[in-house]
Parts: sequence; structure tokens; C-alpha cells
Amino acid sequence: MPALSKEDARKYAVWLAYARVGLGAAAFLAPVVPARPWIGPVEAARPGARVLARALGGRDLALGLGVVLADRHDGPVRGWVEGGGIADAGDLLATLLAWRSLPKLGRLGILAVTAGAVVAARVLSPAVD
Repeated sequence: MPALSKEDARKYAVWLAYARVGLGAAAFLAPVVPARPWIGPVEAARPGARVLARALGGRDLALGLGVVLADRHDGPVRGWVEGGGIADAGDLLATLLAWRSLPKLGRLGILAVTAGAVVAARVLSPAVD
């Protein structure tokens, strides 16, 4: 596989960052929506789950905006991409630890999304700067 150019790596990192910003905004503004597939509708509607979903939304907003702003100012992006990958790895591990108690379809979707995000961070981070 040919090496990823810095320009392409940054472009893909920014695309993923905008997706993270969108997810973060959704989680902050309507926390039940992204939480429902992950933990189920009953759990997602609980006040504590909404607090945690909003907190995760704030995290994703910050990580995504960090990539976007660093890229806009031609600053270092790698640390932001790596931070996002670490956060996603934490989400992946949390999903695996709670595997049996999560909705079947939701846990598979979250597993796929978080694993993909971890791999994307691993591939993109060395090439963005």
C-alpha cells in the first residue's frame, strides 16, 4: 500500500473530525439519540445516562474542533488525532466490558464504529504532520 501523503492524511483527519463534531453536538443537544443504540432506549432515557452522553459529546466536540482548528492554522494535528484514537479505544473497551448487558445490534455497531475510528487514528496520525 502506498504511503499516505500529508495532505491526504490531513484531509481525511479533518473529515473524521467533522464527523466527531457532529456526533458531539448531537450528544450534547439530544443525548438520548446517540446513547439509545449503544445502551438501549430505557437506559438512554435515564438522567445519569443523559449526563454522561452530554459529557462524551463535549469530549468529542473538543477533540474534533482541535483537529479542525489545528489544521486551519497549519498547526500540529497528530496529537489531536491520537487523542481521538485513545478516546475511541476507551469507548471500545467500555463496550467490550459491558458486552452482555448491551443491546445486541447496538453493541455490534458501536464495536464496528469504535474499532474503525481507532484504526483510522493509527493510520492517519503518523502522516498528518
